[in-house]
Formats: sequence, structure tokens, C-alpha cells
Amino acid sequence: MIDRPIRWGVLGTGGIAAVFTEDLLALPGHEVRAVGSRAQGTAEAFAGRHGVPRAYGSYAALADDDEIDVVYVATPHPMHYEPARRCLEAGRAVLVEKPFTTSAADAEALADLARERGLFAMEAMWTRCNPLIRQVYGLVRDGAIGEVTSVRADFSIPAPYDPASRLWAPELGGGALLDLGCYALSFTWPLLGAPDTVQATITPAPTGVDANTGMLLGYDSGAIALLHCGLMGDSPHTATVVGTAGRIEVAGPFYRPGSFLLVRQGAEPETVTGRLAGHGYGPQAEEVARCLRAGLTESPLMPLAESVEIMRVIERVREAAARS
Repeated sequence: MIDRPIRWGVLGTGGIAAVFTEDLLALPGHEVRAVGSRAQGTAEAFAGRHGVPRAYGSYAALADDDEIDVVYVATPHPMHYEPARRCLEAGRAVLVEKPFTTSAADAEALADLARERGLFAMEAMWTRCNPLIRQVYGLVRDGAIGEVTSVRADFSIPAPYDPASRLWAPELGGGALLDLGCYALSFTWPLLGAPDTVQATITPAPTGVDANTGMLLGYDSGAIALLHCGLMGDSPHTATVVGTAGRIEVAGPFYRPGSFLLVRQGAEPETVTGRLAGHGYGPQAEEVARCLRAGLTESPLMPLAESVEIMRVIERVREAAARS
């Protein structure tokens, strides 16, 4: 139980680390105590830009800082597992950038370690903490649109091809699925749960990573999910939830929406709007703080089991595409 400001450590110094730190610094009840990098100079430069008191030239040194309550792991995808494991072994709670890891086996290992140590751990899927998305889930749970029959979501960007780029390099965790498809899958999960069948088509890049991916998920209820992610063009980034008594259209970008449209049979359409401060990461940080203060080791908004299962579905998507 924590009844003082939450003391954060930031592991990594890239763009996502910077914007999350900026949002943390604007939140009451949160302090950024330290930053860790693989190079002392990089850590010191980040600390200087953001007014962070301590800078460490190794991830291990950050993990060993006993004045940190939780570490935000903001490294590239393939470097989530080892630093997060090191933090948990040092007794630190973790918020690990999405995707939680690059394999289901690693995701399960991290989840098991957090449970064994009795420490909080969560995948940083900020969409799950977004107030409008939470409102969408609440409306569906309350039966506002009846039984869900389909979910559609797309997230594709026009990424210039560069074999050395993080998005296109397999050794850096490249491909649309890990970077973008995880959003569509995570958005769908609270609405339909784990799919019973998985079909997929993947257009590979010359480097072998998935450049354009379509997923068709089937459920024994009769519902389906049509999901698309890609690096070859700019899609609307919207999502639609269809039910037996209406639908909800989430405006783009669905992972950080400013509004959604609720259409119910026999009623006038309703537009619901909302605004987020800063870059939009505040609700995610507040959920971590809420859990730590309550003594929770998992967030009900993004449980560890779901992070593991979503990675399993990503692997099933690849397997299904290889068979097609």
C-alpha cells in the first residue's frame, strides 16, 4: 500500500519514454526519480531535458534503485523481456510498453515471475485505460447494443521502406502485427475474448516481417472480428462494434479517440466526446498508481493473462497466414 507520490523510474530514452515522462511530470501524485540507459551520457541528456534527478548508465543500476516504486520499460520490443525481468527480480513493479514481449513464452514467463514475487506488472496498452474506450466497454456490458456480432478495427500507416528501420527489421521486432496489430487485438479482447478460430493473410516485406496483415477471428457465439494492420498505406484508424440492437463507431484514432457514435435501434444517434490532457498517457499512469496504492498486483483493465493470450493469438495469426 502506497500513500505518497508514486516514484517512477524510466528505462529507455527514446520517443515513447519522452512523451510518457512529460505526461507523468504534469500529473499530481507522481514523481520521476530516475532514468536508465545503456550509456551514461544518453541517460544524463534525457535527465537534463526532463529535470529527472538521477541518471544511470545501465538498466541494472536503475532496477536496483530502492527509491523507485515502479519502472516504465520503454525500450524497443525485443528488449522488453530482459530489462523487465531484471526489474522484477530487484523487487520493482513494472509497466512494460506494448507489446508486452515478442513471444507468448516470454510474456508468460514475465507474468509468472511477477506473480511469484507478488509484484505489480502491466502491459502499457494505454487504449485500455482511455476514458472513452472504457465507456464503450461499459455500454457493451450494459447491453446498449445487444449481443456483439462483429468488431472491425484497422491500423495501417505509410512507413517508407528501410531494411535498417525498427519497423522493417526482424531483429528489432519489426512488422505491423507487433507494432500496430496488437492495438486492434487488444481493443477487441474485452468485447469478444479469445477467438475460437483464426484465419489470416500476410503480405511479407523483403526483410520477412509482415507488411500488410488481415485477420479474421471467429467465435463460437457466431461473432467475428475483422482486423487489419499494415505499413503500406494510411488507413482511417477507426473501429466499429456491431451488436444485435445497435452499433458503436469509434472515431480515429481508435486507440486514442476523441469521440464515438452510439447508434441504438429506435433512438437518435448519440455522439460522445472527451479530451485528454498532454499526450494522453495520464489515465494509464493513474491506473498504475491506483493499483499500487490499493496493493493490487495486476490491473483489471489490462490483466497479465490477456497480455499473454494476445501474444498467443499473434503467433496463431502468423501460423494461419503461413498455411494459407
